Amino acid sequence: MKKPDLLPGTLDMLILKAVSLGPLHGYGVLLRIQQISKNLLEIEQGSLYPALYRLEHQGLIGSEWGVSDNNRRAKFYSLTTAGVKRLREETRQWATLTTAITNVLSATAEEA
Repeated sequence: MKKPDLLPGTLDMLILKAVSLGPLHGYGVLLRIQQISKNLLEIEQGSLYPALYRLEHQGLIGSEWGVSDNNRRAKFYSLTTAGVKRLREETRQWATLTTAITNVLSATAEEA
């Protein structure tokens, strides 16, 4: 089965959610999203790292250097207070949007 493409603007929300579960290095973010989506989402490294930079620049995630599981120096990302607030807002907006789309797609001729 072909994996779905991410909708524009959803990558940031997914990254915020992934790091809200605990500090992660870049590749760990990619793996966490893949894991919690039950392998339905696959994030390309070419889009992940610019998004991490953008989120850090916006103050939504913070970073500090540490050592990864394979003893390599890596930058670990965690959610900031502003990131928590943004994730909460985006989660609420996403829930509203998906409910609206589900309502439209499940409409029957009798309801129209």
